Amino acid sequence: MKNTMTTTQRRASRVRRELRKVNSGRPRLSVYRSSKNIYAQIIDDLSGQTVAAASTLEKELKGKLKTGADTAAAAEIGKLIAERAKKKGVSKVVFDRGPYIFHGRVKALADGAREGGLEF
Repeated sequence: MKNTMTTTQRRASRVRRELRKVNSGRPRLSVYRSSKNIYAQIIDDLSGQTVAAASTLEKELKGKLKTGADTAAAAEIGKLIAERAKKKGVSKVVFDRGPYIFHGRVKALADGAREGGLEF
C-alpha cells in the first residue's frame, strides 16, 4: 500500500529528524498553531513526558487577550511557557516549529520565549 503521509506530516517529520541530530539531550519546545489559537509544549523526548504547556485557551489569558490568533497572543504564550519552564528547571531547549514557517505567530512565540529567558 502506498504511503499516505500528507505534506504537512512529511514537513513536520523532516524538521524533527533534523532536531534529533542537534538536540544533545535538551527538551523540545513544540508549537501547534490553529486558525483560532496557538499552543506550546516543552517535551522531554528522553522520558516522553511533557514538562510544561501553555495555550491561548487558558482562563487567565482569555480575558486578557483580544483573540488567540494574533502575534500578541503568541508572544504572551511564549513568555508564559518560558516562565513555566524556568519553574521546572529548564533553561535550554530546541525549537520545533513543526510544519510551520518561522514567520508571524510562530516567530512571535519564539521571540516571547527568548524574552522570557529560554535559550535556543
